Amino acid sequence: MQTHNPHMYQDDENRDQKKKTGNEKYSYYKMFGYFNRKFKINELGPPDDVIDVFKLYSKDESEMLPDGFLRFLIEFQGEERVTIQDVERFMGRVIDPARSDLTRCAFTVNDLFQYLLLDDINGPIKTEAHHDMTAPLQHYFIYTGHNSYLTGNQLSSDSSEKPIIKALQKGVRGIELDLWPSNTKDGINVLHGRTLTTPVTLHKCLKSIKEHAFEKSPYPVMITLEDHLTPSLQAKVAEMVTSTFGDMLYYPKESDKEQFPSPEALKNQIILSTKQPKEYLQSKNVDKERSSDDEPEDQRSNSDEAAAAATNEGCTVSNRDCTKEACSSTTQPLSKILGAGYEDNDDDSDDDDDDDDYIEDENYRPQKALEYKHLIAIRAYKPKNGTRNALRDDPGKAKRLSVSEQALEKAANDYGDEIVRFTQKYILRVFPKGTRVTSTNFKPLTAWMHGAQMVAFNMQGYGRSLWMMHGMFRSNGGCGYIRKPAFLMGRGPNDEVFDPKAELPVKKTLKVKVYMGDGWRLDFSQTHFDSYSPPDFYTKIYMAGVSADVAKKRTKVIGDDWTPVWNEEFTFPLTVPELALLGIVVQEYDVDSDDFAGQTCLPVAELRPGIRVVPLYNKKGEKYKYVKLLMRFSFV
Repeated sequence: MQTHNPHMYQDDENRDQKKKTGNEKYSYYKMFGYFNRKFKINELGPPDDVIDVFKLYSKDESEMLPDGFLRFLIEFQGEERVTIQDVERFMGRVIDPARSDLTRCAFTVNDLFQYLLLDDINGPIKTEAHHDMTAPLQHYFIYTGHNSYLTGNQLSSDSSEKPIIKALQKGVRGIELDLWPSNTKDGINVLHGRTLTTPVTLHKCLKSIKEHAFEKSPYPVMITLEDHLTPSLQAKVAEMVTSTFGDMLYYPKESDKEQFPSPEALKNQIILSTKQPKEYLQSKNVDKERSSDDEPEDQRSNSDEAAAAATNEGCTVSNRDCTKEACSSTTQPLSKILGAGYEDNDDDSDDDDDDDDYIEDENYRPQKALEYKHLIAIRAYKPKNGTRNALRDDPGKAKRLSVSEQALEKAANDYGDEIVRFTQKYILRVFPKGTRVTSTNFKPLTAWMHGAQMVAFNMQGYGRSLWMMHGMFRSNGGCGYIRKPAFLMGRGPNDEVFDPKAELPVKKTLKVKVYMGDGWRLDFSQTHFDSYSPPDFYTKIYMAGVSADVAKKRTKVIGDDWTPVWNEEFTFPLTVPELALLGIVVQEYDVDSDDFAGQTCLPVAELRPGIRVVPLYNKKGEKYKYVKLLMRFSFV
């Protein structure tokens, strides 16, 4: 449904659906075109807990002075390093200097309530980066995209620089580009190979990355290149990359062989990550089809799987006509599709010749483009002879390994401790299976529980898994890097590592109280949820994490009310709070099917205690202008 003009209730008090009688306001809903139903509009006021807190810190006076407000922030809200100057600034945001009753800087109970609804000051999590950023890269979860250039589904949507820009502006630090030969001037396109996706030029993508890389975060952007190019075109990529990024491009150093640099050391720099170039075979001599993506244990590529899935489903793909014959043709050998001159580089063998691949002078900046392989700061490898073999320690190679979600799930079930050990030293990237034609995503928690740093997601989609990804990376000020919990990087006296399946004692208990909600009247039309009455809202609360911590709760339904008041509290015992995510979804009850009314996901480890305003988002993760909940969080 289309959202209504957000000022509909503010600017048109006399419209026929809304009338005022004395000090009370009513909404009118027309029934069958003949008569009106009348519903009182409840004005939002402070809950009892806010009134009690105001009395406590105002010493039962009618006004709360700055010193009382400061004590409230420190003692009740758990704020750190707040000063009296901060307090006066906060109070100035709320107090109207034109108020006739104002004789000094002081809060009434309604002023305190209005302060609590300011999400830029009183939100549920910190808004600035605060983790230690000086450890090597493998110590961090990294906000990572998959096929970052796609605008929609994996088979037939357009490729564009716009999704890349949008991802960077949200704090995504890992961008994936699939490079293919083309007949354009640059000779290189970005698209999902062997599908019907339309291309975008590499030049546009690189230019967009340069212009938007550090708008949201100063920490490094890692570009994963899945290249399907000849050596001459790889040389052209090297030239384009160096000329576009200039000093922003990170050149690998000799010290990077043994250990990755830190996010702090790589601030405002762009890193390239891909496979080492190999000795190329002319496609006419290649007698087996090779993968076009990092599919480890399956001989088909992601695009092959997608094409097969579309064929099996009758090829019902939006945005473009696609016959079964057309989709089937995409599974032909690459040489047949691209011509006899195509050279396939998807060789699973590792390149052991590393001696000349790093710059010995750490201050060196080349005057002209270096060879392609000299620009690869993080080497990418694919499993050879199975995932388990690829997880072995490989001294002298600071590398990145890519596996599919299926391979990760199987490995986690069979030898999860080996994944944790691997991610203590190397980077692990996990990407969606190719049958996710509609750009859905998998549940990311298994990967994070085993230390996988780069969980690559289709950012253009939506759904609970993507909401969890958004929630996780609200951590650390949304900068795109999250320091992994210490237990994922440490080992016990017998070399044991963290086991997400182990039975552990409760470490913390989180109490969540849902007071009330507001803003739907401003962000939605009057009949968006129900044509004949105000909405019936309820809130669902999920806890995601290790299996022992998973839980679901819900409030009662508040009928016929745009400003529902629940005043319900829920308790969540947590064994691993560091990896727990709190999901919040508001729905409107309906006999047939409940309507979505907003969602958010919050990292438990980052929750600020006290009474907080929680902004809600739509299904795509875009923040509503007005919709919010007032909640309280406390740890016991």
